[in-house]
Amino acid sequence: MRRDGQIAQLLREAGESVPYTSIDTFHEWWNRRLENAHVSVRKVPFSELDSWGFDPDTGNLQHSSGRFFSVEGLQVRGGASPWSQPVINQSEIGVLGILVKEINGVLHCLMQAKMEPGNVNMLQLSPTVQATRSNYTKVHRGTSTRYLEYFVGPQRGQVLVDVLQSEQGAWFWCKRNRNIVVLVTEDVPLHEDYHWLSLEQVRSLARTDNLINMDARTVLSCMPFALPEEAEAVDSDPFRRALVRSYHYRGEGPESRPLHTVGDILSWFIEAKSGCDWSARLVPLKNVTGWRHTQDEITDDQHFRIIGVEVESVTREVQQWSQPLLQPYGQGRALFLARPINGILHLLVQAHEEPGLLDQVEMAPTVHLLPGADESVTLDPFVRDALASDSVTVHYDQVLSEEGGRFHQALTRYQIMEVGDDVPTDVPPNYCWMTVRQLFDLLRHGHYLNIEARSLIACLHSLH
Repeated sequence: MRRDGQIAQLLREAGESVPYTSIDTFHEWWNRRLENAHVSVRKVPFSELDSWGFDPDTGNLQHSSGRFFSVEGLQVRGGASPWSQPVINQSEIGVLGILVKEINGVLHCLMQAKMEPGNVNMLQLSPTVQATRSNYTKVHRGTSTRYLEYFVGPQRGQVLVDVLQSEQGAWFWCKRNRNIVVLVTEDVPLHEDYHWLSLEQVRSLARTDNLINMDARTVLSCMPFALPEEAEAVDSDPFRRALVRSYHYRGEGPESRPLHTVGDILSWFIEAKSGCDWSARLVPLKNVTGWRHTQDEITDDQHFRIIGVEVESVTREVQQWSQPLLQPYGQGRALFLARPINGILHLLVQAHEEPGLLDQVEMAPTVHLLPGADESVTLDPFVRDALASDSVTVHYDQVLSEEGGRFHQALTRYQIMEVGDDVPTDVPPNYCWMTVRQLFDLLRHGHYLNIEARSLIACLHSLH
């Protein structure tokens, strides 16, 4: 059985070994998957959704089996401005699992070319297993979920990561999924929709718009053992040197240390959660106010709308089905401000409130804007001034998709921007400077970092 230190050594040796496949071979495989996808997604009125309908008493949009998910109402009370909205209620805990294996001395991930009806480009690179409980227990009466036996049951592999993590608290009600990474040593039969990629190759692909899907990003962010060596960054630029130190806490001199201790951070976070002056609850969808309900959509004409789609795909467990999807208006934005402090790169983390989160508050990027949000109103003045600084350097800027199984073409612009000493370390109460290592340690537990922060942490790996 390998320990974390042995796995870290395996990762460090990756540069001296040969990956299972080249990036060119990956792209050839990917293009074949695109050619063979044969996908059709068509918007339809709610009345044409098979096995879906509105409950006559509550108005909730739900499946006839009572499984999968439902569209219900969410009511927020207290605070500055109470409101209500539709929300997706999916109480089942799904499995998001990546299978890893040593091949040619390099740790590889088994990734899937998965079609989701809401994807802007239909096919995206996904975890080995990405399935709700309704899916893998075959409520849909389709085929079995491939490779599930490696993650659940008595024959599963060695578990490296296993943690419950939240998803979008603005669109889901208390949604959680099991993020799990499993190491195997035996041969794994390879299906044509799956491909082995080294961890470094997966990270490099994060620099491509709409390729690595949201579910893969959240699992990749939870891998705590992939720490770069400080010696590797000696001859690199100052940002990369500070980033590598941030993985280890250490700076250049004996006085170099993180700005805050772990105890300081946890106390700050508890204070933020304790300060919530509002509450949220589920209500019947028919009680939601300010939203138009037509035969084709439920919408407020600003933030998002609920629509129906009919789907055909030869690569899924069921080849034809229909379902509701949440379609945002416009594009979201998630951005980490980064700054070297004591020679160590720190990220500016926000304590962010969302009504659908289990604990109401989770740690989010410096900027976390939903589609339809007005930046001139929403952004904190401190953050607005920092973004306007002459010292800003953009290190990461990609448009990535959110979960395509529930959202229709939901896109977020993910960014990492470095600022200089002109941006102070003293920040407003709902912000805190943290090192990458401090965030990594929190990712061993659920309900600390929200889905957007985890996506950006996965993207950050491509920079060191």
